[in-house]
Amino acid sequence: MVRRERWVALTTLAMLQAVTIVIGAYAMTNDFSLGALTRPEPLPTERAEPSPVPVVTSGPVLATGGDGPLPTKGTLAARLTDALGDEALGDRVGAVVIDAATGQQIFASNAATGITPASTTKVVTCVAALASLGPDARLKTSVVQGAKRDSIVLVGGGDPTLAGPSAKPGAYPKQASLVQLASRTAAALKASGVTKVTLSYDASLFTGGSSAPGWKPNYIPEGEVAPVHALEIDEGRQNPSSSSPRAADPAASAASAFARTLGKYGIGVGKSIRPAKATPGADALATVESAPVYALVERTLTRSDNDLAEALARHVAIKEGQPASFEGASRAVLSVLKRLGGDKGVVVTDGSGLSIRNRISADALARLLAIATKDEALRPLLSGMPVAGFTGTLGHRFTDAYSKTEVGLVRGKTGTLNNVNTLAGFATTRTGRLVTFAFMADKVPYTAEPILDRLAAIVARS
Repeated sequence: MVRRERWVALTTLAMLQAVTIVIGAYAMTNDFSLGALTRPEPLPTERAEPSPVPVVTSGPVLATGGDGPLPTKGTLAARLTDALGDEALGDRVGAVVIDAATGQQIFASNAATGITPASTTKVVTCVAALASLGPDARLKTSVVQGAKRDSIVLVGGGDPTLAGPSAKPGAYPKQASLVQLASRTAAALKASGVTKVTLSYDASLFTGGSSAPGWKPNYIPEGEVAPVHALEIDEGRQNPSSSSPRAADPAASAASAFARTLGKYGIGVGKSIRPAKATPGADALATVESAPVYALVERTLTRSDNDLAEALARHVAIKEGQPASFEGASRAVLSVLKRLGGDKGVVVTDGSGLSIRNRISADALARLLAIATKDEALRPLLSGMPVAGFTGTLGHRFTDAYSKTEVGLVRGKTGTLNNVNTLAGFATTRTGRLVTFAFMADKVPYTAEPILDRLAAIVARS
């Protein structure tokens, strides 16, 4: 009996070895992946629920290298082309995938066509801000001595994140505080024996109109953005926790709030609070600073913060020697992009992307992201990108059967206007290659967000 059992065991082992050899030979001669036996990959058009997969982190997508082999062009092109044919995208679509290491186009379809970018314009603005201002620059709001001993001027430094008295603490990044500015000002005044002042405010840092060409009339009333001013609190919100209503005159509202806060610190303020330009070189009584530009860029991208994007664009204009207006900011941003070799295919009239006059090509967006992977000063552009299925404007995305397998493995900036859907970002492919992408459509008959998510998922799993 023992001899028979031993014979059966030896026979079974020999059969298993034979099967293994046959499968191995087939895999070598047919470029067959053994992984395919255990995890079949659905086609982009399949809607079936995928088999359960292990939870994966967003680690790979944060990689800034990516020296694996390029994804197979033929397979990637076929899958992207098939998904781009979805009627939800409309008939005007630009798409590109770029190898971050070499700048080579892996896939392109109408890649050079200028398309309305919506909020993916913020990629352009933030690249320019990081390159021109530097990641560690800060925006300052000050109170300076007026013409008389008992007069002071609140000077706006173009920081829309300046927190008003009603703002709740704890937001990231940490904001400069109007309350702290008032406390410091009051201490300085009392130290010099002054307990009552006349207050004026200076918002002259920014020039030109407060709304951009191409903005729709409803944007400000509905709270999409505040009138652009160099002095404001809580991004012009009358209630810090609500996007609307916005103050009709953010600078005047900020000055009034400052006067009330000074009163709480024992400094009386005259009833007349008027705009006035501070005397150049006037002594500063108190100053507060914003978070560094790298953190402001992260906030701009993650939250798709229109007000902050417009402020950053104006600061680029100032740094580049242009008027701090919409027109000056547009010229300055393009000038910075030109120095980086990334201005081709970019036409902007604002910093936020609310303007329907903006035109950016898919190639330009993906190429700017590729440039950012190689420049340490531009890295906050990547860290600020929302993570698919987790954060920011991608937090509720990547939910269909195909794209949800790439949750956490794609980072991208979204763009949404009427009949416009765009997505630009980056991912590390299954082969370990870091790639950037942009998918843009501006004649969308209805929402195309799920299709854009699927396109990005195709790239990530290539």
